[in-house]
Amino acid sequence: MLEHIKSDIESVKRRDPAARSTLEILLTYSGLHAVLMYRVSHWFYTKKLYTIARCISQIARLITGVEIHPGAKIGKGFFIDHGSGVVIGETTEIGDYCLVYQGVTLGGTGKEKGKRHPTLGNNVMVGAGARVLGPFKVGDNAKIAANAVVLEEVPPNCTAVGVPARIVRRNGKRVNNDLDQIHIPDPVAQELCAHRIRIEKMEKQVKRLEITEIGNRLNGGK
Repeated sequence: MLEHIKSDIESVKRRDPAARSTLEILLTYSGLHAVLMYRVSHWFYTKKLYTIARCISQIARLITGVEIHPGAKIGKGFFIDHGSGVVIGETTEIGDYCLVYQGVTLGGTGKEKGKRHPTLGNNVMVGAGARVLGPFKVGDNAKIAANAVVLEEVPPNCTAVGVPARIVRRNGKRVNNDLDQIHIPDPVAQELCAHRIRIEKMEKQVKRLEITEIGNRLNGGK
């Protein structure tokens, strides 16, 4: 655990140009505080002292705004930049030297049992506000853009953006597809459009039924 804590501090030094000293990092970085408290809670969790582990994780959430379930497995050099609003689920697995920004959720969809949360490889970056939901893998050196919603596997060395997320770069080269950072599909608008089409069809059916009913009444009157 001590080796992991040392690597966590070194990761902050290396990745954040605003970090001036080890003392400053230890005193002022809420993301680091959350990771350090996770390390302690995870140790209790591995000893099957689940209540103590959960109490520590909840205290960390109250202090830092970051909620890491003590059952999650996190490698060395983990850095939560601008730590706030991060949620990491129980069966999440995170490799070495991963970087996560504020507002990230590594969660489940609520439908699975057992392994419910994602697995991140080594050197993965997850941008601010991104959601990675489900028991799939995000490969080594992958990047998840800010506010992306990832619902399926991301191969190594790829960049995923959008809602739902799609691969736009692979091994440093742009993937030839129609998705870019500007023309990102809106799932809410798509669903509303589908509802509108169904409503229009129903309205036409109702009108046909009304015309048929009027015709039947007229014929009956004769």
